[in-house]
Amino acid sequence: MGVPLPEELYAATFLDRPNRFTVRAWCRGSVVQAFLADPGRLVELLQPGVELYLTRREVPARRTQFDVVLARHGEVLVALDSRLPNKVFAQAVRSGELPEFEGYDRLQPEVRVGDSRLDFLLTAPGKPPCYVEVKSVTLVIDGEGRFPDAPTTRGSRHLQELMGLKARGYRAAVVFLIQREDAGRFAPNEGTDPLFARTLQQAAGLGVEVWAYRCRVDLKEIRLGRRVEVNL
Repeated sequence: MGVPLPEELYAATFLDRPNRFTVRAWCRGSVVQAFLADPGRLVELLQPGVELYLTRREVPARRTQFDVVLARHGEVLVALDSRLPNKVFAQAVRSGELPEFEGYDRLQPEVRVGDSRLDFLLTAPGKPPCYVEVKSVTLVIDGEGRFPDAPTTRGSRHLQELMGLKARGYRAAVVFLIQREDAGRFAPNEGTDPLFARTLQQAAGLGVEVWAYRCRVDLKEIRLGRRVEVNL
């Protein structure tokens, strides 16, 4: 079972990106502005002429008429909505597709821990509470998913919170969901954010679980795919 994408998608051609959250594209005979729910650099994906898939979002007082849903990178579709991985993770836990979290029957989203909000708290009778942070991955280099594609102090702070929870006796995990099918492994993007890479290695050494999955993406849905090797 996957997370459905909007029923009506419009093929478009990427033109440029005026700011982090807006792209301009040629769609249905005119230039349109579309909201991009991914603040990453996305340099390898958002090149002039790249095919995008947009969905219409008519909201009063909003400057963008569309949202960006997908980009085509060669033969691969890449989901460009950083909100989707949380939905994919929740769906996979509820349907029993994630053996690492089997048996958890309650998912509490957006849990405040210290100065941060973590994505999920999983609970179930007879099981230790498990805090989970889900990270969206779109960058793939030579078959390896990389995170982040831009420096993220927030990401390192989340890992610090997970380490603190682990030290207090909770289960703690970070799950990297690669929103495309062409990754066979995952590694932190040390060249872009050495602090995050070091913090992830430290967290894993202290018992924070690190998992990575690629996703299957088509024009109708995104769903959990195969678990991939994590190289720290």
